[in-house]
Amino acid sequence: MKTMESPSVSGAVSGTEPQKPAFFEDAKGRMIPARLVRYSDLLEDQFVRKLMSEAEALSDTMRAFKRLVFTDVDAFVALLHEKYDVKFGGKRGNMTFNSFDGRMQIKVQVADHMRFGPELQVAKALIDQCITEWAADTNDNIRALVEHAFRTDKEGKVNRESVLALPKLAIADARWERAMQAIADSITVESTSVYVRFYRRDSQDQPWKSVSLDLANV
Repeated sequence: MKTMESPSVSGAVSGTEPQKPAFFEDAKGRMIPARLVRYSDLLEDQFVRKLMSEAEALSDTMRAFKRLVFTDVDAFVALLHEKYDVKFGGKRGNMTFNSFDGRMQIKVQVADHMRFGPELQVAKALIDQCITEWAADTNDNIRALVEHAFRTDKEGKVNRESVLALPKLAIADARWERAMQAIADSITVESTSVYVRFYRRDSQDQPWKSVSLDLANV
């Protein structure tokens, strides 16, 4: 609900009716005269606006903190490279930093968001040929791994980790090798996300506990 001016929020919290503007904009963009707006709707509007303002301020603080973290991480890694006379550049990799007493830990993790192109179907056809020809000689574990890799979920996506595990199998077959090349050619990295996670523990023999920055887990 958009208003023509900003009435007091404190009134909504204390129970005192806030001063109304002349009109309120409703969810359909219509300007509704104040006298036609129910007090309960006005109270809810004030309540939502107050918490939304605080949430956006917190979001801005966390965004600034994230920038600070990565700035400090890059500066620290650059300092280490300088110490050992190694040029620093390129993308961040997975890194773990620990306090001297082993009770605090920061992890920086990089995740690629990828998709598989039509070459993946070529790979599947070649692998099916291999398994059909090998028949009884095929290891059941390999067959199960292949079936799991190409099984799609509700969104029609294959299991990424299982597909990427296939090239790790040492199988001496020309068609299998072509299939693995087709898998490699099918991969396109669309974006990369960098995550930072904080952990602490009460003593060195205790398990790590995550310092949650997620509102749902605080």
